[in-house]
Amino acid sequence: MFPIRDTIATRRFPIVNCILIALNILAFLFQISLDEQSLNVLIQTFGIVPELYTDPLLRAQYGGNFLFYIPFFSNMFLHGGWLHLIGNIWTLYIFGDNVEDRMGKFKYLAFYLLCGVLASATHILFNWDSPIPAIGASGAISGVMGAYMFLFSSSRILMLIPIFYIPFFFRIPAYVYLGYWFLIQFFSGAGEIISSEVSGGVAFWAHIGGFVAGVIIYRFFTDRNYTPPETFQSHKRDPIYIYQRGT
Repeated sequence: MFPIRDTIATRRFPIVNCILIALNILAFLFQISLDEQSLNVLIQTFGIVPELYTDPLLRAQYGGNFLFYIPFFSNMFLHGGWLHLIGNIWTLYIFGDNVEDRMGKFKYLAFYLLCGVLASATHILFNWDSPIPAIGASGAISGVMGAYMFLFSSSRILMLIPIFYIPFFFRIPAYVYLGYWFLIQFFSGAGEIISSEVSGGVAFWAHIGGFVAGVIIYRFFTDRNYTPPETFQSHKRDPIYIYQRGT
């Protein structure tokens, strides 16, 4: 099951969302230009390594200046592979433009970065002594998804599901898709705690932390002067995009 697009059109060009997507792509192109050793150093340096922030000896050795906290931001722009990158920027493309439209570009940027930082903090909290660096934009994007679920609760998501190589398309309410996605993350994260099994490289608690952060703080970033457009369906033969009042 793969999301294609939502049913909410935007009134303003999502410049910040496009810049975030471009930065993620450029950072990944830089990553793949490096040799293996240099790439490992990059990820170890600019990814979130939980034990660096929780082990007193390591914190005393490496902490003490602002560079120690740069990974809380830099990890959002690094990815572990093409599929990791494409999945993240596609999700950001679907949901980020609407949230930016509702917040405005500067508030949206601050919201995105704050959700990413809180997602990293949650990951550290639940992976206290892990020496493995965590990278990816998914924590911040999870915050965008959480905000979208409440700002555009009546939106629908066009989904693709291939059955025997035949593509089928159907629409489901956005809150159903996003709620289902969150439950998967939550039970997967809880399963890690209960069974202590390896997650396969997925930072579920970063997703959970980012989503919850987005749900809690989105109302402080919405543009109070925003005037939602009237409900409008463009054409009977193309019922995918509609304008709809925000909440």
